[in-house]
Amino acid sequence: MIAKSKPAAGSKRPKAKPTRRLSLPLKGGCHCGALRYGVTAAPKDSGYCHCTDCQKTTGGPTAVWFSVGTGSFSYMKGAPSIYKSSAWGQREFCSACGCQILFRPQKRARTVSVNAPTLDNPAAVPPRRHIYDSSRIAWFDTKDDLPRKTRS
Repeated sequence: MIAKSKPAAGSKRPKAKPTRRLSLPLKGGCHCGALRYGVTAAPKDSGYCHCTDCQKTTGGPTAVWFSVGTGSFSYMKGAPSIYKSSAWGQREFCSACGCQILFRPQKRARTVSVNAPTLDNPAAVPPRRHIYDSSRIAWFDTKDDLPRKTRS
Protein backbone atom coordinates (compact mmCIF):
# COMPACT_ATOMS: atom_id res chain seq x y z
CA MET A 1 0.00 0.00 0.00
CA ILE A 2 1.27 3.47 -0.83
CA ALA A 3 1.24 5.91 2.05
CA LYS A 4 -0.52 9.19 1.39
CA SER A 5 1.74 12.18 1.81
CA LYS A 6 0.61 15.21 3.75
CA PRO A 7 0.56 18.55 1.96
CA ALA A 8 3.42 20.90 2.74
CA ALA A 9 2.66 23.63 5.26
CA GLY A 10 0.68 26.40 3.62
CA SER A 11 -0.19 24.37 0.52
CA LYS A 12 -3.59 22.98 -0.32
CA ARG A 13 -4.46 19.54 -1.57
CA PRO A 14 -6.10 19.61 -4.97
CA LYS A 15 -9.83 19.10 -4.69
CA ALA A 16 -11.23 15.85 -5.98
CA LYS A 17 -12.96 16.15 -9.32
CA PRO A 18 -16.71 16.14 -8.87
CA THR A 19 -18.49 12.99 -9.99
CA ARG A 20 -19.89 13.56 -13.46
CA ARG A 21 -23.51 12.72 -13.94
CA LEU A 22 -24.21 10.37 -16.76
CA SER A 23 -25.64 12.27 -19.70
CA LEU A 24 -28.62 10.42 -21.16
CA PRO A 25 -29.48 9.22 -23.67
CA LEU A 26 -26.36 7.20 -24.38
CA LYS A 27 -25.82 6.57 -28.08
CA GLY A 28 -23.73 4.09 -30.00
CA GLY A 29 -23.51 1.86 -32.99
CA CYS A 30 -21.51 -0.51 -35.10
CA HIS A 31 -18.25 0.18 -36.92
CA CYS A 32 -19.77 0.92 -40.33
CA GLY A 33 -22.75 2.93 -39.05
CA ALA A 34 -25.46 0.62 -40.37
CA LEU A 35 -26.74 0.07 -36.78
CA ARG A 36 -27.32 2.91 -34.32
CA TYR A 37 -28.88 2.58 -30.88
CA GLY A 38 -29.92 4.66 -27.91
CA VAL A 39 -30.09 3.97 -24.18
CA THR A 40 -32.47 6.06 -22.10
CA ALA A 41 -31.69 4.84 -18.55
CA ALA A 42 -28.54 4.56 -16.48
CA PRO A 43 -26.82 1.16 -16.65
CA LYS A 44 -27.72 -1.31 -13.90
CA ASP A 45 -24.31 -3.01 -13.98
CA SER A 46 -21.10 -3.12 -16.00
CA GLY A 47 -17.96 -5.18 -16.22
CA TYR A 48 -15.56 -7.47 -17.97
CA CYS A 49 -16.84 -10.90 -19.00
CA HIS A 50 -14.15 -13.55 -19.36
CA CYS A 51 -16.44 -16.43 -20.41
CA THR A 52 -15.41 -18.47 -23.42
CA ASP A 53 -18.62 -17.53 -25.29
CA CYS A 54 -17.69 -13.83 -25.08
CA GLN A 55 -14.10 -14.62 -26.07
CA LYS A 56 -15.24 -16.55 -29.15
CA THR A 57 -17.99 -14.15 -30.26
CA THR A 58 -15.92 -10.96 -29.83
CA GLY A 59 -12.56 -12.34 -30.90
CA GLY A 60 -11.00 -10.77 -27.82
CA PRO A 61 -9.83 -12.00 -24.42
CA THR A 62 -12.83 -10.36 -22.74
CA ALA A 63 -16.04 -8.52 -23.49
CA VAL A 64 -16.67 -5.20 -21.75
CA TRP A 65 -20.39 -4.73 -21.19
CA PHE A 66 -23.05 -2.78 -19.38
CA SER A 67 -26.60 -3.92 -18.71
CA VAL A 68 -29.80 -1.93 -19.06
CA GLY A 69 -33.48 -2.78 -18.94
CA THR A 70 -34.85 -3.97 -22.27
CA GLY A 71 -37.27 -1.04 -22.36
CA SER A 72 -34.47 1.50 -22.19
CA PHE A 73 -32.53 0.11 -25.19
CA SER A 74 -33.66 0.60 -28.78
CA TYR A 75 -32.22 0.51 -32.26
CA MET A 76 -32.57 3.91 -33.94
CA LYS A 77 -31.13 2.87 -37.30
CA GLY A 78 -31.00 -0.54 -38.94
CA ALA A 79 -31.98 -3.97 -37.70
CA PRO A 80 -29.46 -6.40 -36.21
CA SER A 81 -28.74 -9.91 -37.34
CA ILE A 82 -29.19 -12.49 -34.60
CA TYR A 83 -26.94 -15.39 -33.65
CA LYS A 84 -28.31 -17.82 -31.07
CA SER A 85 -25.05 -18.42 -29.26
CA SER A 86 -26.46 -20.72 -26.58
CA ALA A 87 -29.66 -22.28 -25.29
CA TRP A 88 -30.18 -19.23 -23.06
CA GLY A 89 -29.12 -16.27 -25.17
CA GLN A 90 -28.49 -14.56 -28.46
CA ARG A 91 -25.98 -12.06 -29.83
CA GLU A 92 -27.15 -9.15 -31.96
CA PHE A 93 -24.70 -7.84 -34.51
CA CYS A 94 -24.28 -5.88 -37.73
CA SER A 95 -24.41 -8.11 -40.78
CA ALA A 96 -22.38 -5.57 -42.78
CA CYS A 97 -19.31 -5.07 -40.55
CA GLY A 98 -19.75 -7.92 -38.05
CA CYS A 99 -19.72 -5.70 -34.95
CA GLN A 100 -21.46 -7.36 -32.00
CA ILE A 101 -23.77 -4.89 -30.28
CA LEU A 102 -25.27 -6.91 -27.43
CA PHE A 103 -26.22 -10.13 -25.70
CA ARG A 104 -29.92 -10.75 -25.00
CA PRO A 105 -31.33 -13.61 -22.92
CA GLN A 106 -33.85 -15.58 -24.97
CA LYS A 107 -36.47 -16.21 -22.29
CA ARG A 108 -38.15 -13.41 -20.33
CA ALA A 109 -35.34 -10.95 -20.98
CA ARG A 110 -35.50 -8.05 -18.53
CA THR A 111 -32.06 -6.70 -19.39
CA VAL A 112 -29.66 -6.65 -22.32
CA SER A 113 -25.87 -6.58 -22.04
CA VAL A 114 -24.50 -3.99 -24.45
CA ASN A 115 -20.86 -4.12 -25.57
CA ALA A 116 -19.53 -0.91 -24.02
CA PRO A 117 -16.92 -0.16 -26.74
CA THR A 118 -19.81 0.33 -29.20
CA LEU A 119 -20.85 3.49 -27.33
CA ASP A 120 -19.97 6.79 -28.97
CA ASN A 121 -18.28 7.59 -25.64
CA PRO A 122 -17.22 4.28 -24.04
CA ALA A 123 -15.53 6.11 -21.16
CA ALA A 124 -18.99 7.14 -19.91
CA VAL A 125 -19.68 3.64 -18.54
CA PRO A 126 -16.57 2.14 -16.91
CA PRO A 127 -16.48 -1.52 -15.80
CA ARG A 128 -17.43 -2.19 -12.16
CA ARG A 129 -16.51 -5.87 -11.85
CA HIS A 130 -15.22 -9.03 -13.55
CA ILE A 131 -17.41 -12.07 -14.20
CA TYR A 132 -16.40 -15.62 -15.17
CA ASP A 133 -12.85 -14.83 -14.08
CA SER A 134 -12.14 -18.58 -13.88
CA SER A 135 -12.28 -18.62 -17.72
CA ARG A 136 -9.80 -15.74 -18.05
CA ILE A 137 -7.06 -16.41 -20.60
CA ALA A 138 -3.81 -16.76 -18.65
CA TRP A 139 -1.88 -14.21 -20.71
CA PHE A 140 -4.53 -11.48 -20.25
CA ASP A 141 -5.27 -9.53 -17.10
CA THR A 142 -6.29 -6.01 -16.20
CA LYS A 143 -4.58 -4.04 -13.48
CA ASP A 144 -7.49 -3.03 -11.32
CA ASP A 145 -9.03 -3.73 -7.94
CA LEU A 146 -12.52 -4.53 -9.24
CA PRO A 147 -14.37 -7.47 -7.66
CA ARG A 148 -13.86 -10.79 -9.44
CA LYS A 149 -16.37 -13.61 -9.59
CA THR A 150 -15.67 -17.07 -10.99
CA ARG A 151 -19.26 -17.14 -12.35
CA SER A 152 -21.71 -14.34 -13.08
